[in-house]
Amino acid sequence: MTSPERRVALGVTVLSGLVLAVLAAVLVPWDPVPGGPLPAVDPGAVLTPEQIERAERFASRTDPWSHLSLAVRVLLACLLGLTRRGRAVFARLPGPWWAGVVLAVALFEVVLRVVTLPFAVLVRRQLLAYGLSTQSWPTWALDLVKGEAVDIAVGSVALLLLIGCARRWQRAWPAIAGSVAALLVVVGSIAYPLLVEPLFHDFEPLPDGELRTQILQLADEEDVDVDEILVSDASRRTTTLNAYVSGIGGTRRVVVYDNLVADQPPEQVLSVVAHELAHARHGDVVIGTVLGAAGTCFAIGLLGLAWGAARRRGVATTGPAVVPLVLALYLLAMLVSSPVQNGISRQLELRADVDALRATGDPEAFIELQRQLAIRSLADPTPPAWERLWFASHPTVLVRIALAERVGSGQE
Repeated sequence: MTSPERRVALGVTVLSGLVLAVLAAVLVPWDPVPGGPLPAVDPGAVLTPEQIERAERFASRTDPWSHLSLAVRVLLACLLGLTRRGRAVFARLPGPWWAGVVLAVALFEVVLRVVTLPFAVLVRRQLLAYGLSTQSWPTWALDLVKGEAVDIAVGSVALLLLIGCARRWQRAWPAIAGSVAALLVVVGSIAYPLLVEPLFHDFEPLPDGELRTQILQLADEEDVDVDEILVSDASRRTTTLNAYVSGIGGTRRVVVYDNLVADQPPEQVLSVVAHELAHARHGDVVIGTVLGAAGTCFAIGLLGLAWGAARRRGVATTGPAVVPLVLALYLLAMLVSSPVQNGISRQLELRADVDALRATGDPEAFIELQRQLAIRSLADPTPPAWERLWFASHPTVLVRIALAERVGSGQE
């Protein structure tokens, strides 16, 4: 790596790292729970022994396969991207550099998917056995193909821009690629509800009626501009209950699962919607997008520093041979940063819970909803601490119920 190129990469890393730290300090609610530390409630006070045993048995039959799948995926990615023999396979791909990059992304993704497919099948068998999935095997397979197609398309665009910048601006490419990548994160958040979500679900507006009127009234009271509440046909795939908010600006939407609307009392649906409205009011999707953009720019800076080391070791950095290296480093970076990402997510979720409880004034409905969510999804009420740290994007049901009891009792 030339000295100017290294200085640019180092500058991008330091500057974006500082921006990321400042944004996280300012935007993330690091103390969202009123009244200080929140001890979880006793699981026996929420679930029956049979429900606890069933959830723990389900976790014991699915978590090992999921963790092993992740380990195999990371190991295989490292073999493909961090070894000379692995990269040599991609270097032989035919065509001009841009075609080779697309082929390399597709090859990398397909190989990882095929190798880890048996683990996905084993997990799905348990989902079927425990009644958590309503999908047929063909529609499940079709969703896998769609997901792979999306991953390949997104990865191809990202790698083409990255390598294209490196080929065009040999000295300043980390700064240019970092800026472009950050912009793509923003564009992706805007476009995701319009381009990706419809590939997997159909959406209909919540029909006119008392529930719709109550939701719109709640949104008005919470000063949240909601054009529409959408209902997803999730019951065609799962028996679990959920709702979410996605998109930015004109693409922002609040989505509830159809089985949530059909199976749960209106007060519990309102509790879920109040939680999602809180996300919308605080702009949590925007917060996640801004942090993601800054984090992506930081990652490009680090990649720029690693780029020179790879070049000195004889790795071609202007064609398909570098694709598995970049994707392997990306996968490792996502794994290492998971505790931070999920820790931020849990804080945002707790803040939304607090706001939902205050907006509805109905902690009983919130508690019963959390019970039903846990029962329907067979969520382990007491997962291992390392698993919560690394993989949990939401607080456990026991913590959320403890929060409802505190807010409901006025101990704030």
